[in-house]
Amino acid sequence: MPSGPSSADRVLELLALLHARGRLRVRDAALALDIAPSTAHRLLTTLVRHGFARRDVRHEYFPGTSATPAGGEPVDLAVVARPHLEALAAEVGETVHLMVLEGASARFVAVVEGGPARRVAPRVGLLMPAHLTSGGKALLAELTAEELRELYPRGLPLTPDAAGPAAGVLRRELAAIRRRGYARNVEETERGVSAVGACVREGRHRAVAAIVIAAPSSRARGRSLDRLSGPLLVTAAAVTAQLATRGRRHAAGSGTKGFRSTE
Repeated sequence: MPSGPSSADRVLELLALLHARGRLRVRDAALALDIAPSTAHRLLTTLVRHGFARRDVRHEYFPGTSATPAGGEPVDLAVVARPHLEALAAEVGETVHLMVLEGASARFVAVVEGGPARRVAPRVGLLMPAHLTSGGKALLAELTAEELRELYPRGLPLTPDAAGPAAGVLRRELAAIRRRGYARNVEETERGVSAVGACVREGRHRAVAAIVIAAPSSRARGRSLDRLSGPLLVTAAAVTAQLATRGRRHAAGSGTKGFRSTE
């Protein structure tokens, strides 16, 4: 009597489904693969642990930075973004990071250092409170009021020096970020360092990451910091456009609903 699909088969089926649909809830995965919700949750958690999927505050899963769709191109947002990050770092002469949202934190996933003058130390792999970083705030500004409440059910966590903003202050700041299109961090995560961050989007205009320019506050303060937003927004738009182009190419070649990368 033939046996049913193995766990490895299910994982591959789930990964293909994730790329075909772009995002999944546990219930959707269970129904599509005809498995128990507990099994679907376990498989999705496995994909997250190995970098093949990510989960957002909506409890939805989507492809991660390590994911490769069946028969398609490698899906690595950092690889797609790197030439653009390098060009931006060369243009502004400052350190440029790529960040993604992980729950209430923001993780640095790629870095390109700027010119030979005093720079900001690269932070790849580092996880910081999202509400204090420019990239994290840019991504938080994309969430609804309900999603923010779910993310911070007990209010904002205190920083080591208890200098973080109150929830009301953050809400007003996020509204300002949505109006101007980029976020600021003026020495909120490190004394002497300021930064600006803007979102990269893909698939239905969903924000998947943020590009950040970080510089010593001695060079980037007030209007000097805001002037960095021009090249930053141009670069974010260029990466967004490339993701859209890759998505259309992958969809045309595979017949799926389209390619989705990372959050």
